[in-house]
Amino acid sequence: MPCGEIINETKFMKIRKNLRIIVLLMLATFNLSGQTPVEIIKRMEDKMKGDASYMEMTMTTVRPRYTRDISMRMWSKGDDYSLIFITAPAKDKGTGFLKRKKEMWNYLPTIDKMVKMPPSMMSQSWMGSDFTNDDLVRGSSTLEDYTHRMLPSEKIEGIDCFVIELVPKPESAIVYSKVLMWVSKDKYLQLRIENFDERMELANVIAQSKIVLLGGRELPSVMEMTPADKKGNKTIITIKRIDFNPKIEDDFFSVQNLKNLK
Repeated sequence: MPCGEIINETKFMKIRKNLRIIVLLMLATFNLSGQTPVEIIKRMEDKMKGDASYMEMTMTTVRPRYTRDISMRMWSKGDDYSLIFITAPAKDKGTGFLKRKKEMWNYLPTIDKMVKMPPSMMSQSWMGSDFTNDDLVRGSSTLEDYTHRMLPSEKIEGIDCFVIELVPKPESAIVYSKVLMWVSKDKYLQLRIENFDERMELANVIAQSKIVLLGGRELPSVMEMTPADKKGNKTIITIKRIDFNPKIEDDFFSVQNLKNLK
């Protein structure tokens, strides 16, 4: 074979290899629906959270030797504001948690004390459950604090889902090294999350199920957190009611209001 033909063939193979890499990179960002991972997550959050919301829910913490129930109310507005108020049991009633932009607060009614929570506390257990403070109060933003990559689609209980990998940005104060998220393709519902620790080992799984009509929308009503390394432990949050049109202003989310809620 002439030398020129060998060179051309080698050049062709390199071009084909480079094109394949480019295609794979594009597929990692876009999917067959033409949406980016960020667009999918945004549609999911708009569907499940809305611009503002009010929720009533119960949390059941399951341990091998006991089960504990907590009832609560939660108000949220965008990514900047959220407030959680414990209504039962009696010994915890009045305990509150507030997120106002980058500030986090915890009110303890038994000692009438307001505690400002440092970033280091966001990874700690929330009210003795398997959820962290960040899981419930959402100190981080799913859209802004991660980079996103599309993975091959999978099915969750027969429902076709987008699978998205989220990796925290270097400047983000996030305890997990990687997050995998399953979002249903038909209704943009978050059905599963897998969180990985700093060793890239599975830390916990959050599964959402029992889709019902809440606030005029079809949404999962049960969220179950299962730690990977604690056999027999799990925490279940059941949503009883959602209002996606609460009339709340930004000043509702104040330290003073947190103390005055009844």
